Amino acid sequence: MTIQGDAPASTDEDLPVAGHRAVGERRRLAVLWSVVAVLAAGGVWVVSTPHPGDILPGLGPTSTLPAAAAATPGQVPKPLTESQAFGAERYFPAQRTYDYDAFKARRTAARDGADCQNVQIDKTHNLLEKLDCQSWLGVALTRNDQPVISSLTVLRFNDPDAASRAVQAVREHAAEFEFTFPDGLVAPAAGVKPMAATRVELVGHYITIAVSRYADQRPGDGPDDILTASARTAAAIAGQPFMWM
Repeated sequence: MTIQGDAPASTDEDLPVAGHRAVGERRRLAVLWSVVAVLAAGGVWVVSTPHPGDILPGLGPTSTLPAAAAATPGQVPKPLTESQAFGAERYFPAQRTYDYDAFKARRTAARDGADCQNVQIDKTHNLLEKLDCQSWLGVALTRNDQPVISSLTVLRFNDPDAASRAVQAVREHAAEFEFTFPDGLVAPAAGVKPMAATRVELVGHYITIAVSRYADQRPGDGPDDILTASARTAAAIAGQPFMWM
């Protein structure tokens, strides 16, 4: 009687030609899928990694600026030109407080623009036509200790000579420049002339206009001591950043 033992494990050599081919195909498929998996992983990393200019990471460059405009790490930014730097937030930042003797105030509004006609009440007639006004800014200072608002307007000119030629026209028509109100306040009702104190100063190649009124826009024949003092201090505040420029 013949005792049969366990059959020996088959090897690739024991397979017929068709079996060899099947094993080879399986191995090639395994290698191929391994390569695909690696490439897919790499592709996901490329897509999901944000690039400079992306608004949404992974969607590619979505900025309208050219790629060269993106800041290079470690590169020192170019200094701003005077026209680029001239803005309300730069010279009168919101976080700054003003404390000069009895005048304690905070900035409650800010705006600026390139066309000086836009800060004039009458938009159809430019008071500064041919006087070379380059740009303007306006801020409102609200006193903490008094119900007083001071509107500061700064007009920028090319040089001191141009500003000197324009200052008299600005002084004569100071009431025709817009008053910058704090957020939530509106202009006086039609026909109402609020009590106000006004100071116009020439500071280098800038002209500053400081106008102080009561927050309730009360009318009056002339400014009182509080408004006069407020306008004087506001004028000093308006000119301070430009005194040495």
